[in-house]
Amino acid sequence: MKLVVIESPGKRETLQKYLGKEYLVMSSKGHVRDLPSKSFAVDINHNFEPKYEIMPDKRAIIEDIKNKAKNAEYVLLATDPDREGEAIAWHLAYCLGIDPQTKCRIVFNEISKSAVDKALLNPRKIDLNLVDAQQARRILDRIMGYKLSPILCKKIQPKLSAGRVQSVCLRLVVDREKEIEDFKPEEYWNLTAHLKKHNQTLVFKAGLLEYKGKKEKLSNKQQVDEILEGLKNATYTVESIKKSKTKSKAPAPFTTSTMQQEALNKLNMTLKRTTSAAQQLYEGIDIPKEGKVAFITYIRTDSVRISEDAVKMAREYIQNTYGPKYLPSKPNVFAVKANAQDAHEAIRPISLQRTPESIKDVAPSDVYRLYKLIYDRFVACQMSEAIYDNVTANIVANACIFKAVGKTLDFAGYTAVYKGEAKEKDSGLEEGKLPKLEEGETLELDKLVPEQKFTKPPTRYTEATLVKAMEEKGIGRPSTYAPTVTVIASREYTKKDGKYIIPTEIGRAVTGFLEKYFNKMINVKFTAYMETKLDEIAENKCTWQTVIEKFWQSFKELLDNANFNAYVSPKKEPIKTDIICDKCGSPMVIRESKFGKFLGCSNYPKCKNVMRYEDENTQKGVCPECGKEVVQRKSKKGKIFYACTGYPDCKFMSWDIPTGEKCPICNSPLIVKGKKVVCSSKSCKYVKE
Repeated sequence: MKLVVIESPGKRETLQKYLGKEYLVMSSKGHVRDLPSKSFAVDINHNFEPKYEIMPDKRAIIEDIKNKAKNAEYVLLATDPDREGEAIAWHLAYCLGIDPQTKCRIVFNEISKSAVDKALLNPRKIDLNLVDAQQARRILDRIMGYKLSPILCKKIQPKLSAGRVQSVCLRLVVDREKEIEDFKPEEYWNLTAHLKKHNQTLVFKAGLLEYKGKKEKLSNKQQVDEILEGLKNATYTVESIKKSKTKSKAPAPFTTSTMQQEALNKLNMTLKRTTSAAQQLYEGIDIPKEGKVAFITYIRTDSVRISEDAVKMAREYIQNTYGPKYLPSKPNVFAVKANAQDAHEAIRPISLQRTPESIKDVAPSDVYRLYKLIYDRFVACQMSEAIYDNVTANIVANACIFKAVGKTLDFAGYTAVYKGEAKEKDSGLEEGKLPKLEEGETLELDKLVPEQKFTKPPTRYTEATLVKAMEEKGIGRPSTYAPTVTVIASREYTKKDGKYIIPTEIGRAVTGFLEKYFNKMINVKFTAYMETKLDEIAENKCTWQTVIEKFWQSFKELLDNANFNAYVSPKKEPIKTDIICDKCGSPMVIRESKFGKFLGCSNYPKCKNVMRYEDENTQKGVCPECGKEVVQRKSKKGKIFYACTGYPDCKFMSWDIPTGEKCPICNSPLIVKGKKVVCSSKSCKYVKE
């Protein structure tokens, strides 16, 4: 028996099927050894030596693997093919007493029979450079988090945390919110002529291009009125027509971040849902009569490279399915970004014979939809360019020149499979379609449409655009994007407004403090620089101890300065109220906890009575039963309802805001619905504005 140890239990069944009875596949269920959570465990005075220990919840797993390893011919460590996986393999080797310089490591980028067989034929040593890069990341994060978080707790409030990557990600959100708040909108105007040919119904748009020989931005109504006055009884004549063809190149196959972005934009799937669905597709889903089958390659990658075999598979599929016109003469090749690790291929289907439709009835909806997105994107990446016919017409009217642009698809190319990010809109005026125009011909004016506009502030981040910003700025790596966005939300440093991410007050406070005292290191440039240094460690260009030492010397100065000079926020004094404690007769005071404001007895700790605090801002209506105020509440399931403040004497509640009045027809409570007041009884049709 030969033992193969993997990380995730989700792919054990798939691998066991491919490896057969000669092998036993066991899972470590992720990391097995780490820095202990209750101590610093990094010896700063002795070359930053880490003190690892087996994680408490993994001790039984390690013992089980050890026992099986004793009777095995040999052990192969098949953890994930990235730095983190390499480090887990190294920790497993230590626990199992395996020399990491022996050929005990196998890797595969996809869970397929051919990939696994190939990996078995090519075992290698554990790559200690990759291990050192991951160790350096872990130690950097431990030093920064362990040394910085206590200062935040001391200077701002308890139970706060900071991190090398998470704090910079949070700063992006806070900085964007500041940009929005500081933004001052500027007025501008558009002037559009709606035109048509004589005796035709097709109306097309032409925007003002020039006025009196100048490409002038219209900034106020006076300018527009002047132009409109000059256009009275004007003749609209086609001055020139320019025809051209444009080509649109096929998009690159997915990386981790581009997959996450498109899943949100096209499928409205959150990072969490996308990550979960992708993991299932990578590890395998249950197919009737086949068992678990993996569908896509490794899901944590920043590379757009695909293998020669994959290119050949795509080209054969395109030739057979769409025909030779859709197949470029040479394979499409995509440039890899300068800071990409390029350790794996892009995310792609393992086999194009496994179509999305083949799993539609057996896979969860998210899994099917994401697979179709990945499948279509991969096929499209090797298809021909889309070709468009473009027509630009300049139309003269007195002192004005209007410009009309038409664009029609001449050859679909890759868009036959994948439509890209832009969505076509139907304007009702057939915008973008032009009739056949001739130079010198006159047109009929349907109407002139002046539109007042204001410049808009930057858009808040969504999960997708925040991941995109992290990737573009070099903050983190593919495996850390989703967890970083998730952690700042779980810490309540950010919250959602619809799909948009906004900072909370505590998120702003943390960012403000770090910006003031740790700006040298908690910034985009430094974080990207450290990612580059980690890459250099992985490439054996420098030692991890040298990188950590340089970091520590600078960081220590900032720590000392913050500890000595940072302002300690005073503890808020409770606010006295006129409400009397119903247990001891003392005045109640307004206190604050992490759950919000509440009323506590001023005689605390002798009297520990607490009551719900009703802020004036929560008042939402009037009770129709007793006339007291009604306030907004939340049910255990998070639903909003409205309850009387006279509870428990009055038990009135409503899912809608009550006005305090009764229906003149049936005597049921009247409630607010939009801009109308209606009867709360479904059988009564009473309505008033």
